[in-house]
Amino acid sequence: MDKVYGIMLIGCGHIGGDHLDDMYWRENIRVVAVVDTDEAQARLFARKYNAEHFGTDYHEFLDLPEIDIVIIATYVNTHLPILKDCIAAKKHILCEKPIATSKAEGKEFYHAVKAAEKDGLKVLIAYILRHNDTYNKMRELIWNGEIGELRVARMTQNHHALNWPRYKRLLHDCSPILDCGVHYMDILQWFAGSPVVEVMGQGATVDGDLEDGIVNYGLIIMRLKSGAMAYYEAGWGQTFSSANVKEFIGTKGRIRMTMNANRGTDTEMGDRIELFKLETGQTEIINVQSKYKPMYKQLCALIDMIEDRPTHAPDIEQAYSAFKVAVAADKAVRESAFIYIEDEQN
Repeated sequence: MDKVYGIMLIGCGHIGGDHLDDMYWRENIRVVAVVDTDEAQARLFARKYNAEHFGTDYHEFLDLPEIDIVIIATYVNTHLPILKDCIAAKKHILCEKPIATSKAEGKEFYHAVKAAEKDGLKVLIAYILRHNDTYNKMRELIWNGEIGELRVARMTQNHHALNWPRYKRLLHDCSPILDCGVHYMDILQWFAGSPVVEVMGQGATVDGDLEDGIVNYGLIIMRLKSGAMAYYEAGWGQTFSSANVKEFIGTKGRIRMTMNANRGTDTEMGDRIELFKLETGQTEIINVQSKYKPMYKQLCALIDMIEDRPTHAPDIEQAYSAFKVAVAADKAVRESAFIYIEDEQN
């Protein structure tokens, strides 16, 4: 990587900090500008990450020739207009997920990216688990046939929301099923090599101080074209316990992942993958040293795209597919419905 890439970050919040923490000091990265609607927060980020410019309006910096890549780390309801402005300014884009809050806006986002690609611009959606070494190892094991044909996936991602005001603001835009779910809809389809075709769901409002219509817990069941079944559970609330279950069950065995922080012992060994093989009746332990959110690795995938090198990063077709499943799942949760994904395409 001989070129130094100029970066503008839009959104100096929690996830924006995660991005810059892992990249601002890299030799091939130059933080040109940081932007937030809160000027004090933008100023703080400028000092912390040695940014050359800061402000409250990203339009002031879009024409700077030294900016090559824009990272969109704002609330989801702003993603589409910012994307369009960045495309108009001929900038490459790393956009946080989900791409939108509605099926209509997601479709518009998708077509904007497809048009931008024709002009040579590269857009990567931040499905960060695609760049996580543990998830890549699990995918390798499944694709190598270690558990036979994938038949069942069990996935839970519940958050004990200690910073409740932050979570309430996130819930104002979209539910956990959509916000976090797009990651796991993408992982599920990637692992299985098959699309989700049906989804059903139920939801609940747990915390009493939420606005009417806001659902902060959802449970969905999915069927893939391959015939495999999966469930995904997601809740954000003050009384939830944090839970992370990732288990993939096949005809010849199963894989279960435990993050290093949840191991209890031997946390220094990294994430723990348990590979059970029916043939031997034995369980193999595989330790993987993996950064949970490898933001710089993700950015390097975008740079690979820009420089026309192969990458395993999700293309816009895969990213959009996971989004459509998550939108359908969110609808299923809100309406206690059974939905065929193909019926939701238009």
